[in-house]
Amino acid sequence: MKAVVYNIYGPPEVLHITEIEKPVPADNQILIKIHATTCHIGDVRVRKFNIPFPFNIPARFYLGLFKPKRQTLGMELAGEVEAIGKDVKKFKPGDKVFGTTGFQFGAYAEYICMAETTVKTRNGLITFMPKNMSYEEAAAGLATGGLTVLSGLKKAKISKGSKVMVYGASGSVGTYAVQLAKYFGAEVTGVCSTANIDMVKSLGADNVIDYTKEELTKYGKDYGFVYDTVYKLPKSKGKKLLAEKGVYLRAGAGEKIKPEDLEFLKGLAEEGKLKAIIDRTYPLEEIIQAHRYVGKGHKKGHVVITV
Repeated sequence: MKAVVYNIYGPPEVLHITEIEKPVPADNQILIKIHATTCHIGDVRVRKFNIPFPFNIPARFYLGLFKPKRQTLGMELAGEVEAIGKDVKKFKPGDKVFGTTGFQFGAYAEYICMAETTVKTRNGLITFMPKNMSYEEAAAGLATGGLTVLSGLKKAKISKGSKVMVYGASGSVGTYAVQLAKYFGAEVTGVCSTANIDMVKSLGADNVIDYTKEELTKYGKDYGFVYDTVYKLPKSKGKKLLAEKGVYLRAGAGEKIKPEDLEFLKGLAEEGKLKAIIDRTYPLEEIIQAHRYVGKGHKKGHVVITV
């Protein structure tokens, strides 16, 4: 089967397509024919090993000290079950599924094997696709950014009337943060650049601050939750925006993901309360171009890779 591999950390050009052996599902696994994956910012950071502190130290040992242990990237996927192991109960061939591979990666390929259920969510989560989504939409962040945001909102105890600031509201995590915070009844202020103001408003943001022209204090300093989705808001500055007992959090810091959370998000998507924002779509053969684009840091929502 075709797969994108890399043998050293570095620029997008370290990625190349090659033929590798098609995997065979173990007793508790399903074999998925992948139709869509994404160029996730996590893939970009791992490829060049630019992991934010303090995650960079443990990541170096987990991912490979001097060269990649896992040579095929790809954290998100949507596809069709082609075969199942003898112990699999939930899925059958022909089922449409989506999810995240977690830190196992491997979705930049035509096929992948994943466990039907996982004990540790970092090893991936998979479930049935929302009925109203295409493969491209289902792959686009619901199982990564959506889960990350949901956990963060729970940690901050966001409810009706809470004031939430989403810094980086136009990105892959930010677009879900705006939508989910609104779902829970919060007053949402999105922070983005000029070009993305209308898009962030369309997601339901009550207020939008153009960080290139306005101060973050425009709508006060009484936020119950300031959520930095892009690691570009200094912690000291973020905390100054908080109300008493407010929470400042960077996406991915200390969130606890539960398998049932993915089912919850799937339900919201099927009810039309969550939508995927797709900036661009590339075929697998143009994975280098996709990584170049995402690496510039200006994408809106998600960049999808069709397989």
